[in-house]
Amino acid sequence: MDQAIEYFSLYGGAEDYLALDLFEDATLSVEIHFVQQYRETVQLLQPSYLLETPYREILTAVARGDGRLSNVYKRGRIGEAAGREIINALLKLGILSLEESRQAPLRTHPKQSLKKHLRHYRIESKVRFVMPFYRFWFGFVAPYQSDLHRGNGLAFMENFEAHKERNYSLLFEQLSILLLSEYMKRSDPVLSQGSFWDHHSEFDLLTVTTGGKIVLGECKYTSRPVTKKELTKLKEKAQHSCIPVDSYALFSKSGFSNELSGYKDTRLLLFDLEDFRQLLP
Repeated sequence: MDQAIEYFSLYGGAEDYLALDLFEDATLSVEIHFVQQYRETVQLLQPSYLLETPYREILTAVARGDGRLSNVYKRGRIGEAAGREIINALLKLGILSLEESRQAPLRTHPKQSLKKHLRHYRIESKVRFVMPFYRFWFGFVAPYQSDLHRGNGLAFMENFEAHKERNYSLLFEQLSILLLSEYMKRSDPVLSQGSFWDHHSEFDLLTVTTGGKIVLGECKYTSRPVTKKELTKLKEKAQHSCIPVDSYALFSKSGFSNELSGYKDTRLLLFDLEDFRQLLP
């Protein structure tokens, strides 16, 4: 399952157009398709003007940042009006999708004064890639496309090795949201789902069910088991953000510590890598 997740984070949406060997090490596969066969793989990016200014800069900003619109414009070095126009075009093309903020308004009435540190805070949406392949390309490949075009993949591969876990983790979070939705179908189907952010913290997952229950989650794609300490941190963050949590959900690539596995709490849901098999076709 971990290899399937890693491959999907690299090629998701483009797998039908590449001759993939799923038993091959992911690093070797990346070297083959993005270094040795760069000229063939780059043809999968359509429309081709996505590789040109200003689309390339905007897409790279989305892939390498947190997705908040203001941060995308800042990273992409483009004004808000022009940036909004490009984002809208990318939404229409189906390259990006919009994740609306679910944070409650800071003011309960128009004339309410805010604390000084909140006066410049903006509640804003985030943009996400629809296809993992495009996110990987603009997060890892596009910054090195000049080198790769010349057949030099050394810097690209070094960067991939140093930061590949982040790419895998991002997909793991998205799959965790889907897995929880499947799980909740049995008793209380999902009404709203996705990540959640406010002026205090960011959360990997916040799901609201049709019955009005809130499930808050954390996803860990690491080589060590998740411990009870992670649950404690999540509860503290939830309290700080004043989220009335009904259940907590933890998702782990490497399982859970004995203490956490044996923790008696009916509000706690634990999902390990094997649970993700139910998402397979």
